[in-house]
Order: sequence, then C-alpha cells, then structure tokens
Amino acid sequence: MINKIIAFSIKNKFIVGLFILAWIGWGTYAMFNLPLNTVPDLTNNQVKVTTYAPDLATEEIERLITYPIELEMGNLPGLTEIRSKSKFGLSDITLVFKDDMGMYKPRQLVSEKLKSAAQKLPAGVGEPSMGPLTSGLGEIYQYVISAKDGYGNQFPATDLREIQDWIVKKELINIPGVVGVNTMGGYLKQYEVAVQPDRLRSYNLTITDIFDALKKNNANTGGSYIEKNRRAYFIRGEGLTTSLEDIRSTVIRLQNGTPLRIGDVATVKYGHAPRFGAFTYNGKGEAVGGKVMMLRGENPAEVIANVKERLPRVKDALPEGVQIEPFLDRSTLISETTGTVVENLALGALIVIFVLVLLMGNLRSGLITASVIPLSLLFALGIMYTFDLSANLISLGAVDFGIIIDGAVIIIEFVVFQISQRVNTLRKLEGKPLRNKINEITYWSSGRMMRTAIFGQLIILIVFVPILTLTGQEGKMFRPMAITFGMALIGAIILCLTYVPMMAAWILRPEKSNKPNLADKIIGRIRRGYQKMLGLALRYRYAVTGGIVLLFVLALVAFTRLGAVFIPQLDEGDFAIHPILQPGTSLTETVEINTKLERILLEHFPDEVEQVATKIGTGEIPTDPMSLEMAKMIINLTPKDEWVKAETKDELEAAMKNEMSAAVPGVSFFFAQPVEMLFNHLLTGSSADVLLNIYGEDLDTLYHYGMKARAIIEDVPGVGDLNVQKVIGLPQLVVSYDRDKLARYGLDIETVNRTIQTAYSGARAGIIYEGERQFSQVVRLDDQHRNDPAAIGDLYLKRPNGDQVRLDEVADIKMQAGPAAISRESVKRKLEVGVNIGDRDTESFVEEVQRELNARLNLPKGYNISYAGDFQSLKSAKQRLSWVVPLVLAFIFILLYFTFGSSRQALLVFSAVPLAAIGGVFSLWIRDMPFSISAGVGFIALFGIAVLNGVVLMSFFNELKAEGVSNVFRRVYHGTDMRLRPVILTALTDALGFLPMAVSASSGAEVQRPLATVVVGGLITATLLTLFLLPIIYTFKGGRVRIPSLNQVLGKNNRSKSHNMKATLSVLIIALMIFPHSVKGQTNANSPQKVSLEEAIEMAITNHPDIKSGQMGVERQRKEKTAAFDLPDTKVAYESENEGSGRHTWSVEQEFDNPIEYAKRGKLANRRIELSQNRMRQLKQLVVRDVKKAFNAVLFAGEKLKLMDELEHYFSELNEAGELKYQTGDISYLEKVSAQSKFKAIKLQKKEAEAELKNARNQLQKAVFTNVPVRTKDTALAEYSVNIDTLGQVPGNNPDLLISEGIIETARAESKARRAVSWPDPFVRFSKTEINGGDSFNAFEVGVKFPIDFWGENGRNQSAKIQAQIVVQEEMSFHKDIETEFLNLVNDLENYQDQLDFYNESRLKEARLISRNAFFQYKAGNIDYLQYVQYFDQSTGIQLDYLQVLKKYNDAAIELEYMVGR
Repeated sequence: MINKIIAFSIKNKFIVGLFILAWIGWGTYAMFNLPLNTVPDLTNNQVKVTTYAPDLATEEIERLITYPIELEMGNLPGLTEIRSKSKFGLSDITLVFKDDMGMYKPRQLVSEKLKSAAQKLPAGVGEPSMGPLTSGLGEIYQYVISAKDGYGNQFPATDLREIQDWIVKKELINIPGVVGVNTMGGYLKQYEVAVQPDRLRSYNLTITDIFDALKKNNANTGGSYIEKNRRAYFIRGEGLTTSLEDIRSTVIRLQNGTPLRIGDVATVKYGHAPRFGAFTYNGKGEAVGGKVMMLRGENPAEVIANVKERLPRVKDALPEGVQIEPFLDRSTLISETTGTVVENLALGALIVIFVLVLLMGNLRSGLITASVIPLSLLFALGIMYTFDLSANLISLGAVDFGIIIDGAVIIIEFVVFQISQRVNTLRKLEGKPLRNKINEITYWSSGRMMRTAIFGQLIILIVFVPILTLTGQEGKMFRPMAITFGMALIGAIILCLTYVPMMAAWILRPEKSNKPNLADKIIGRIRRGYQKMLGLALRYRYAVTGGIVLLFVLALVAFTRLGAVFIPQLDEGDFAIHPILQPGTSLTETVEINTKLERILLEHFPDEVEQVATKIGTGEIPTDPMSLEMAKMIINLTPKDEWVKAETKDELEAAMKNEMSAAVPGVSFFFAQPVEMLFNHLLTGSSADVLLNIYGEDLDTLYHYGMKARAIIEDVPGVGDLNVQKVIGLPQLVVSYDRDKLARYGLDIETVNRTIQTAYSGARAGIIYEGERQFSQVVRLDDQHRNDPAAIGDLYLKRPNGDQVRLDEVADIKMQAGPAAISRESVKRKLEVGVNIGDRDTESFVEEVQRELNARLNLPKGYNISYAGDFQSLKSAKQRLSWVVPLVLAFIFILLYFTFGSSRQALLVFSAVPLAAIGGVFSLWIRDMPFSISAGVGFIALFGIAVLNGVVLMSFFNELKAEGVSNVFRRVYHGTDMRLRPVILTALTDALGFLPMAVSASSGAEVQRPLATVVVGGLITATLLTLFLLPIIYTFKGGRVRIPSLNQVLGKNNRSKSHNMKATLSVLIIALMIFPHSVKGQTNANSPQKVSLEEAIEMAITNHPDIKSGQMGVERQRKEKTAAFDLPDTKVAYESENEGSGRHTWSVEQEFDNPIEYAKRGKLANRRIELSQNRMRQLKQLVVRDVKKAFNAVLFAGEKLKLMDELEHYFSELNEAGELKYQTGDISYLEKVSAQSKFKAIKLQKKEAEAELKNARNQLQKAVFTNVPVRTKDTALAEYSVNIDTLGQVPGNNPDLLISEGIIETARAESKARRAVSWPDPFVRFSKTEINGGDSFNAFEVGVKFPIDFWGENGRNQSAKIQAQIVVQEEMSFHKDIETEFLNLVNDLENYQDQLDFYNESRLKEARLISRNAFFQYKAGNIDYLQYVQYFDQSTGIQLDYLQVLKKYNDAAIELEYMVGR
C-alpha cells in the first residue's frame, strides 16, 4: 500500500502539486481565522445561581434560599460538584457539571429546576437567576468612567453610574460575543421619599401609608376604543409619575377636607439604592467602572477588537466632560503570548532549516526537507480551525519542527545517499532517461526507509496518548497541545508519502563534482572521531555500561528531590491583590482604606505602577462575590525594564506589602494575578494556590480550628500569603419580637417586618420613567433616622384601631455579632483556609502541611479536611499518568517486538527511554526547575523521540545481517558509520527545534520552558548514549572476545591523525558540559550596538514615533479629502390628507452644494495635504538634527574623557614623584600639596567627563528611539563640513517657513471656501400624487436656493478674509525671526571657524611646545616642580578649550543645515 502511494506520487507530480496548493490554501485560511488566546480555558462546566435578598442576614440567606436551592438542584443529571457562599443579602451557588454535557444543556436543566425552586422560597426573598455564560477568560476588557480635569464637581458618582448603565452599557451589550457588561461602583439612582417619624406621628400616619399612597398613584391604563365618524379612537389614561413634583403632589388622604400630600410629610429627592460594593481608581476616590464579559467559547481577540471598534461611538455619546479609560485589556496579554509563540516557532524553524541545509550536504535536499515544516504546520492549523481549537501558548507551544521532519530527513538523506552511490552512472544520462533513473532510485529508497520513518512517527504519536487521557484542568490545558502536535505529525506522514517523494524525484540531481562539500567535511570529521570513541567504548564496554547505569541511579535520586508543581505560573504582567479588613467594616471605611492604599502604591512605586483600580464588595454580576470589607485591587505594572525598586515580581510584591502594611496596620493582603485569580475563584471559590477546606456544622468551632490550622501552617517553610475565611464577627442589630405584646396590640409579624424593611431598606413603590431610562421610586426613613441605631426603637407601628405604638414597646432591640459568611460544599458547611506558596514547590509544601495538621490539629468528631487548588490537580494528573504512561510504554515495547521479532532487540531499542530520562532530569535539576505537568508532557514526548534513533540503527544492523555481514562488530562499525548522518540530523533538529522555547524569556514562556528543557536535555544524553550504549549492548552476545579495532574490522589501513580524534572528543565533551548550562537562563541585558552617523539617522527615521505620526497625519488628510465632495442627505417624504379627500403624495428630493463650493473645498483639502506633508518633512528634519547633535555630543564627551584619562595617568605619576621628592627634600611642602590637590581635581574632572559621556549616550539612544544601548563607531571628534559661502540668505525650503507658508495658503483656501458657500445651491425634486386611489400625476422640480441673509453671509465672508490677512501678517513676523536667527547662526559659525583656524595654526602647536619645553626645562633644573605642573596644566587647558570650540562649531553647523532644509 505504501509503495503504491509513493509510486502514484512520483508518477503524477501535477496532481500532487494541485493537492499541495489546496493544502496551502486551506491552512492559510485557517491561520488567519483561528481564535487567539493566552492559554486554554480551564474553567469547568459550571452554572452560577445567584439570588439577591438585600434585607436578609447571612443565616436567613443560607436557611431560606441557599439550602432549599441546593436540595432542589442536588439530583440534576451530570452534576459533579455543588458549592455555595451565603453572605448578607446574597446567595451565590456554583453547580459544576460533566464537561461532555456541553455548555447549554446544564443551563437548560438548571433553568427548569429554578422555576420549581423559586416557588418553594418564601415570598419576597428574591428571585434566583443564572449567571452569564462566561468563563475564567471571560473578563476581557475593563474600563473606568470618570470626569475630565476641570469637570470633577459636575459629575457625581450617581451621574457617572447613570451614564454607565444607560449609555455605555447599552452600546457595549449588543456587540457580538459579549454576554454581559458588569457595572462596578457608583450610586444607583432612585426617586426617594424620605420620611420623618415625628411628622408621620403628628398626622397619625405610618410609613406603610406613604408606600400605599405612592403605589396607588403611579400607573397608566387603557379603555379600549370608541368609534366615531368611521374612525376608531383609542382610550388611554396617563397616571404615571414623571418628576419629583408629581411625587410631592401625590395625595395621601383628605385631612378635614384638605388634601394631605406626600410633600407635606416627607422630603422628596433623588437618592440611591443601598450599596453592597464600590469602585475606586488611582487613589482619586470613588469612580464608576465596567467589565465586559465574553460569551464562553468566543474568540477573545475578535471580541476585544469589536469592543475597541465600538468605543469611539461610545465616546461620542458621552456628555461633555466625561471620559472612558481602559485599565485591563486582555488583548495586550494575548498579543504578548502570541508573539512569544510566533517567535519561538520562527526561531525553531530557522534553526532547523539552517542545520538541514548545512548538514544534508545538498541545498536542494535541505530545502525539500525544510519545506515540510510550514506545510505540516498549515495542516495542524487547518485541523485546529476545523475542531474550534484556539491558538495559544500550550496548543502551539510544544510544536517541534525538528521532530515533525524526522521522517522526511530519513527518507531524503537515504535518497541523496543512493544517488551519490550511482553518481558516475547518472552523469552519463540526461533528459528522460535521467528522470526515469531518478524516479526509480527515489521510489526504491523511499519505500525502503518509509517503514522505519512511519514506525518512528507512529511511536511518537502513541506516546501522546497519555496526554489525551488527562481530565480536569490538566486535560483542558494539554489535550489541545497533543491534538495539535499529533495533527502536525500526521500531516508530515502524509507529506512523506506524497510530497517528499514527488519533490525528490523532480528536483534532486547528482552532484557535478566529486569534491567533498562543507557538509561532507563536517560529517566526515565527526564520523572519524565518533568511530575512534566507539572503539574505546567497546573496548571498555562493561565500565561504560556501569557508568551509564550509575548515571541513571543518580538521575532517579535527583528526580525525587526536584519537587513538583502543577503548572508554572504564567506571568500576566499585573498584580491582583485582596486587601482584607475585619468583618463588619463599613463600605465607607473600606473605600477610604483602599483609596489610601492606591495612593501609597502610586507614590512609592511611580516607576513600577501604571494605574490601580479596586473593586470592593459584590458587583452587579457576582463572578467573585465579596463582603463589604473585601476588595480586589488590580495593579497595572509598567514594563520590567522601567522598574527601579525591584528586579523581579517577587521583590516588588514584598516591597509593596511592606509599604501597605506600614501605612494601614491590621489589613491582610493576598497577592495573585487578574486572570489567575478569576480562574481560581471559578474553579475552587478561592483565589489561593492551595485551598484547605475544614468541614463541620458549627461556625464558631470551624473558625477556632481554622485559626489553629493557620498557626500550624505559618511554621511550614515556603508559606506565602495566608488567609482564614472570616465566618463570624459581623455586627448585627437584632430586633426580637415579643409575641404576647404583639397580640395585645393586635399586631402581626408580617406588618412589623414590612414596616422595618420599608423604613431602612426602602420599599419600591413603582418605577419612574425618563424616556427609555427607568428608576425605582422608594420610600424609606430620612438619612438622620436611618443611620442612627438608637432610632430604630422610635419607629411607630399602626394598630388596627388606628392608634400607633413604638417598636421598642413590642420588641427587644440589641447589638450582637453574627455570621459574616457561610460556605458550603456538597450540602455541608465548611471553612476555607487559603494559602499562597512562596519559594517552594507545591507538592512538598502540601505534603508537609498534611503531616503537620494530621499530627497537631485534632478535629472533633464529624469534622474533616480536604484540599483543593493546584495540588489537587497535580495529584489527579500524576495518578492518571502513573498507570497510563507505563501502559503506553508497554505498548511501544510490543510494537518494537513485532517490528524486530526479537525481545532482545526490542529491549535494546527501548533502553533509549531511561537514557533520555537521565538528561531530562538533570536538565531540570541544573536549571533549578521543579517537576510539573508541563515537564511531564516533555518526558512523554521525549520517550517517543528517543526511541526513533534506536529504531534507525537497529533496522540497519538487521539489514546488514540479512545481507551476509555475520561479524557483529563489522555490523556495528559499518551500521553506525552509514546511519550517523541521519541520527545526528534528527537529534540536532529535534533538540534545536525546542531550543528557543527552552531559553525564551518572553511573556508566557514560563509554561513552555520546562517542557522544552526536558526534551533538549534528554535528547542530548539519549543521542550520545544511544550511539554508544546500544552498539555496546548489541555486541554483548559475542561473549568474552577480544574487541577488534575499526581498521581490523573494516580491513582498511588508512590511518588518521591522532589529533582528529582528540579534537572531536574535546568538542563533544565540551558540548555535553556546556550545552545544559547554556540553556540555564537567558540574560535580559542588551549588548550595545555600534552605529555610524548615517546608521543612527536611518535608525531614528525608521523608529521614531514622531515621523510615523507625521505620516499618519498626511494619510488622514488624504482620507479627509474624500469628504469634500459629499452630498447632503436625500429627503424621502409621504403626505396624506385626512377627512376623506384621499390625496396621497410621495416625493423624493435631493439637494446639491453649488459646483464652486465643491471646487473650493477640493482646493482646501489639497492645501491641507500639502501642509501635513510639510509638517512631516519638518518632523523628519528635526529628528535628523537631534541625532546629529547627540552624536556630536557623544564624540565630544569621548574625546574629553580620553584627555582626562591621559591627565589622570600623568598626574598620578607626578603625584607619586612629588611625594618622593618631598621626602628627599627636593620640593617644599607647598609644592607637594599643590600636586596632590591638582591630582584630586583631575580625578574629579574625569568623573564629570564619565557622567557627561553616559548622559550623551542616553540622549543619543533617545534620539534614535531604541531600547538597545547605542555606541558610536567613530571615536574622534572631527570638524563638521559646511560651506558658509553657499548659504546666502534664508532659503525657501526652510522647514519652519514652509509650514508657515502652508498655513497662509490654507487660510486663503478656507476663506475662498467660506465665500463659495454664499453661492446658490441647486436641488431637484420628484413627486407622485394619487387622488382617491385612482387618478395620479407626477411632478419634477429643478431649482436653486438663495441665501437671503445677505448681511450675515457678507459678515462671515469678510471675517474669513480678515483671518487670512491676520495669518499673513503673523507669517511676516515669523519670517523676520527666522531670518534674524539664520544671520546670527552664520555669524556664530564664522566666529567659531576663525577660532578653530587659530587653534589649528598656533594654539595647539603652542600647547605641545609648552608641554615639551616644560618637561625639558624641569629635567634640566631650570624650573621647579610647581612651575612644571602649572605649565602642563596650561597646555591641557588649551586642548580642552579647543574641544569646546569644535563642539560649538559642529552644533552651529548642524543647526544651519536644519535652517536651510538639508
């Protein structure tokens, strides 16, 4: 079957070519339409059921809402987990279903159950509803709405909340892919009727009377219709309340014939609903924010793009003075991680291609093999698109192009080898005979090696089966990776059967020369060295085998000490913090504390923190419900290269924690990352790395043992943030009714409850409509009485006989602490202890915590502990892999057995598995990485790859044996010699394909790095040991025999020089020692880049954003030009006359601006384009000028520093000589002190010169706008070449003057365009009229419109004309300024030129003469030591002055070049 496919492909090249073109088209389409994400969505299949009951305490929420709903949902099919949180006013239940049920079926089941559950809840406690269909990756865009500077007092929080709810949210909610927009902070506007108990008492009213009156006076109605004169008139009664005045005018009752109105007994005003959350921003206090939530399964990159596309429309709809700013944009993280994947894939592919072309020995063969890389990737992308898999760090992060092309390497290498063996015959052929012979060789070679190639790739596919069996988080994380890699490998297999043989037969030809090429020389050198080393290994085969076994044992020991984590933490680039206060802290206090914390972060970390936003309590959609004292602070960090106070996130976290703890004592902080925190909340209900659940019934007992567990865990090394859930201590004002007294006064509990609820929470008495906007109308006590705990007893209750009684006469009112929150799981109460792990692996930390808690925490009967979070996922994955991996390895062994028909040979090849494990373990150990599921996946992939080389060698050994090579050593030497190139090629390409991932330091590389490290390290040892250990073990059946040398075995006498072996051995040993260290890490430091002046200018022009901005400005004006010829709106009208005339008219009218106006607007657009082009040229010339000046400053500073170095060296010697002369009495003490003082001054001047050079280099780096440090190739400061005589007056191409002239032309064009508006505008109109449904006639009108406001039009025209004249006058003044500046610069340049000529002709010569003569005079004893120092100082001063003048001359020349527009 395989041979038939190969033969068909070679024979039908055109059909295979069409197939490949279709392949490319399909893959390319998939590539541009594939969903993009950071990581796979790990959220389980859950449905959230939320019930708001603002008037109920925590215990009532649990008893009346949470528990009944849990019981109702408990028997749903496919339900795997049920957990809940009950807080004051909120019940939040999470139902987790099996993943195979899909997203919508669970919601359907829950929706059906909610109907029956709602009927079982007490009346008025709230309506349960399902949360939005989103996930842990659903919060894609968060923003803040605030007033612009100068508008702060005009937009209070209530107005901002109204803008968010009725403008912003309305625009964003209907974007495709958006499932919800969550509002954060602000005040929900209400129409409030605030009553005073004393005024109610004076009128013998209660608060319920006010409520009833409002409810009865706010409604519309209809009365069907009546017929009159053959028409129907519909009846409508309008009684809706529309304003505060309507509420004030509402009548309660008649009091002695006079209407008693709401305004007489209460204050009517705008109020707000009770709040359970708030939002603060950047330390400025309260703000209003929004959170865009994506529908689960959508493409986040596309949805975010749609949101950003809609934002301009949102901004246009905002009132003047209001702005919307993003503070969390997931597209940034997506683009960074996508860039990491693309970078690693591209680098890996380029490295593999380079190695192929270099070592294949044939450019054509290397390119054929390399072309399999993009084709396989396109196939994988097509499959991903078909099955709706997203492209992310994991799904594409493990694609190793070296592994993918192993089969193609084996086939092409063997085809090339067979062609080289027949090169003499093939050179005699040409045309069709040559093609036929190449086809024959390709067919035979491909068919022979295809079995080995497909078998090796099949084994690699099989080893990925364990990854497909993973479930839970680990399955969602790594299954897409296995599918992607497997599909790429299947694509490579298809290509090896079709495309590779076809291309080999079509392109490969015999070499024209017998001269060895570079690849032959490299492989030949390696081959000679390897054969000598193999001879040594065979000679000491037992020692070598024992050493390898010892290495394996050491690897096992090292593996047990690596530790383990679930998945390396992905650095999102931001912080998410939980500041947790004491239970019962008011919302106002929580807002103040978090605002203070925001200010501290922004003030103390200005270089690290970009912005801070804090969500307090529970939002409108409770994705992570919190109490009033809890907050979630999002800290957007600047890029790491801008940090000053820390180098790593751990250091920054510690510094932030110290600053915040010092400023606000008693607050605990829990650090995480935004997406990570949301994931953890959705998966476990907590944001911690490890969640410790203590189950039991009594909350006090749970909290007691939770605090004891905290004390025990704090002593465990490696513990990070630690938090015990606050379940008790919530202050409550409890009203306990006396049933006997209620009975005595004829009152019932429902009436009393309704009165308390209305007074404090507020009773909704209807809805007020403001256009489309709706606001509740509520009745409650005024602020003074509602916020006074003692005033609750003064609340009056109305008895059946009309009298009133105070609340404290029928109830006992007291303060007491109650439950703050109640968590439940599997219908049992629990306490949560959240633990973040510091500098320690997860597995060993949790195991030690378990040991300590088991030994020291004695729980009462009925109480128990469980663990959730990363540790549980790690444990689950390890348990599954512990039996799946051995099963797969056993299956591989069976395949090997059936392939070779020998258990011994199968075992020999299978030995590559432990050999690969040696390198994988040691590579993790060297790089200080714990074992993770990512590394585990790397080991799984490594085992399959490692077997492949063994299969290649063993298959060739067997072929040699079948051909009659009976000597086992001859088979070993000859087989390894013939198969060395493909073994090295496959090993190198496999390892180097993963190398960019192993050393990458880009965003998101944390997840890829362990996997790639294992594969690279494992392949190094597996390849080296396979090349030696497999031949050694293969020869063991030879018994105790003398090991022959290579020459004896092959019967050859050609001797190689000993240094070849030594050199090769040295290279291999050094590579083995250095390579793991080379991947231990990657420095982030950028090496300086040396540039010439021309290169610096080119870099600046390419990089500088000002130039790009200017180019975009030109393009913008070109786009604006198209608007110069737009038409006014077309008018379409319909007219119908009533009263039975039956006349109906349809008309269409189109107006036009006059042709002159169109022409003038076109010219105005052209002037604006020219002006923007001149601005762009000016920006470019400014950038060039700045680069030249910065370059000149660097050269000047370098020359100055060089001179200071010479002076320091010279005066150092003089200082030492002066000391000796003083001791011998040759100079005085004054002379010695003077020399020392001068030496110190020189050292200080050198430091100043070093600082000046550093600043100049920084300025040059800024000028060329690059992040890489820049150095100049030139080191000498030379005179800038400029010819003053050619400059003349200020030329017309001065960039500033060009812009000024452009402004004049634009102003004139605007004046003309304005005057053109006064000309008459034409219009056309067509109408059709019907009368009584019969006769009709058409009309066509053509006319012009004349402006009749002649005085207004003339005034506007004259104003535009005067404005143009003003611009002309301003330009004349500006032109004079430029001319004066130009002349001054010319004078300065001439002056500097004269000074330079003076220095060059005499002063520099004098300096050298002074220095030389002083030396000789001092040596002859004619001048003393102090005079010698003074003469030398004078000489140095002349040189420094010369450098200063030269720098000023160059700066003036550069400025003149800018002035003349060069």
